[in-house]
Amino acid sequence: MLETLINPKKAERRPWEMFFIGFLYAGLSILIADFLFLKNPVFTNYISILIVCFTVMFSIPFFFYIIKIEEEKDIQIKSEKKLLRQHSRAINALLFLFLGYIVAFSVFYIVMPQNTTKINFKIQVETYCLVNARHNFDDCVENYLSGKYILEGRTTKGQVPSIREGMSRVSIILSNNFYVLLFCLLFSFLFGAGAIFILAWNGSVIAAAIGMFARKNIAELPLGFLRYLIHGLPEIASYFVIALAGGIIGTAIIKHEFGHKKFWHILQDSLDLIIIALLILIVAAFIEVFVTPIFF
Repeated sequence: MLETLINPKKAERRPWEMFFIGFLYAGLSILIADFLFLKNPVFTNYISILIVCFTVMFSIPFFFYIIKIEEEKDIQIKSEKKLLRQHSRAINALLFLFLGYIVAFSVFYIVMPQNTTKINFKIQVETYCLVNARHNFDDCVENYLSGKYILEGRTTKGQVPSIREGMSRVSIILSNNFYVLLFCLLFSFLFGAGAIFILAWNGSVIAAAIGMFARKNIAELPLGFLRYLIHGLPEIASYFVIALAGGIIGTAIIKHEFGHKKFWHILQDSLDLIIIALLILIVAAFIEVFVTPIFF
């Protein structure tokens, strides 16, 4: 029932409504996981993953129908420019859904008791520390899970790296993000809506980072959102674009359109989406390295 709250065609016309759907899905996922498993001696260790899984379960029907609708547009619309404009509506709806995830996860990270937050976001915090404090991993995890909130890797405001150092950081970020981009493409191609798991997981990690940045102070949340979404939104947009491309190709093959003239039109459109996703991801990496430190 809950997964059918909004029609995908309506969502493309009014994408902002997906923010509230995303918030509802993520918030309910936390409440359900805590209600069912918080006191379970076995499953309590996996609540971080179960929350993401519940969020994905709610979202898969919508994501699947969005892909189906976009594949049908590929067949009906011949103008590439018009087609890309139509795809942008789907991307906007998905981005608002993702924003709903992040806001819900971040709010629950801050307002719930520290002991509950420690369980709900344990793996997300470990993932953050693995990326940002690999050489001081244990201390990083201990600080955050105990509520000390000494944010690792937090640069001084205005401290923009030199070109040489910055390009080195860009290459490291891109190597990691290209890896995620490839998995989004493969998951969406093989499983249709499968990429939503990667995106929901990334959303929960970003939300945990925002919660750590805000240091359990909800008044600091807007700054936390700006800190991570300046570059995070275009980065996630690139993942949605390539997930859409993989899903469209997979749907076309399932419908036995392989080898037909219209399939090559679909393939061309998907390749355009893949190129756009790559370009957006590169821009996001440069923003993360050279723009975000100016403000944070």
